[in-house]
Amino acid sequence: MLDSAEFLTPAQIVAELDKYIIGQHEAKRHVAIALRNRWRRLHAPADMQREIVPNNILMIGSTGVGKTEIARRLASISGAPFTKVEASKFTEVGYVGRDVESMVRDLVEQSVNMVKQRRKEEVKAQAAQAVEDLILDILIPPVTTAAATPKPALGFPTTAPHEVPDSDHELNERTRERFREKIRSGELDERKIEIRVQQSNTPGIGVVGGPAGIDEASMAGIQDMLGSMLPKKTRKRKVTVAEARKILLDEEAAKLIDMDEVKDEAIRHAENAGIIFIDEIDKVASRSSKGGGGPDVSREGVQRDLLPIVEGSAVSTKYGIIHTDHILFIAAGAFHVSKPSDLIPELQGRFPIRVELQSLSKEDFFRILKDPKNALTKQYEALLQAENVGLSFDDSALERLAEIAFEVNSEVENIGARRLHTVMSRLLNDILFDVPDRIGPNARILVNREMVEERLRDMVRNRDLSQYIL
Repeated sequence: MLDSAEFLTPAQIVAELDKYIIGQHEAKRHVAIALRNRWRRLHAPADMQREIVPNNILMIGSTGVGKTEIARRLASISGAPFTKVEASKFTEVGYVGRDVESMVRDLVEQSVNMVKQRRKEEVKAQAAQAVEDLILDILIPPVTTAAATPKPALGFPTTAPHEVPDSDHELNERTRERFREKIRSGELDERKIEIRVQQSNTPGIGVVGGPAGIDEASMAGIQDMLGSMLPKKTRKRKVTVAEARKILLDEEAAKLIDMDEVKDEAIRHAENAGIIFIDEIDKVASRSSKGGGGPDVSREGVQRDLLPIVEGSAVSTKYGIIHTDHILFIAAGAFHVSKPSDLIPELQGRFPIRVELQSLSKEDFFRILKDPKNALTKQYEALLQAENVGLSFDDSALERLAEIAFEVNSEVENIGARRLHTVMSRLLNDILFDVPDRIGPNARILVNREMVEERLRDMVRNRDLSQYIL
């Protein structure tokens, strides 16, 4: 757990976040400290580990400034299970069948998948050998011992006295070895074979009218139990050798994994390293200017449901009980209408670190287009590279794109960096449509300031800009 973070100091974590997220240094500092503190806790004296609880973080900022991306990249850096939920989901009319505990179950599911994938990688070589043998048995079935002894016809020897006959078994083995080499070299990848694959035989169970006293974890447990009791079903499929290798590799790797160990490790991993990102938490804050009743009652009810999970409680999942005391919770909201102080005091106290993310400037937009490893410009360059068409941007074009995105955000709703998707799409749509019919392979396209002005002229002149609201 947290192995990748073991060698990352808070400064190094910020440097990793800088590769994908522009600005917001204060927020990056806080999440970097929170991540490093998780590793520090696991290396603290055993009697203190239980006492050290994470400092949950509340991010405040308008949409598109990087709140979700910071949390997602943080989980990626640490190799931690991560799940994102929207708090407003729990206030929807008629929203039944899932409760606030479902976000913890999603986290455990994610953790199980991560641990299972890691274990599969560990046994990959062993599973690949088993798959190779299975495919070889289908192509060249081995001969039995009884069939391996040659029988002379009518009592006469089949060969001259000085010759030693090859048995069927030896011939079969030599043939199998030749085919084994062909399988490894990929010569037989397009050859069709018939394999048997396991079918999921878990029955679907539903309860009319909602949960009715049985929670989601119990329902999933019942389905798993019934699925394990029923005999495994298989069906025949005709696939290529390459496809068979992928299908059978997953099945063979699963046979080599101890799922009880996977579940135990996944629970520990989720408890000690898990990150839950609660978005739109401002949507469940009660408006301070209004009286009681109405939708505010529902909002406050969601907050009180969230409180025990964030405080630390035991949640039942189909993999076992998970304690949420040391899960890191990062909440985020724009807080345009409400304020953080409109949350109930108990929930406010569980998010002691508050970070206000800044709105993006023209300079920020320019850097977002140019610097990150996943910059939009680099994404479009990669898309056209698939058609053997070269696309490049000069700095003057990026500066003008940044200006236009900033102006549109100022005139209409400020949606942060997401506005760049609108601007870039309008700029490049004609090019993307014309490739490869009108713009053939090996073409080179340079986007300069003149092209940006020409293609986005209407967007700049239209002061209403209502048609560009996303």
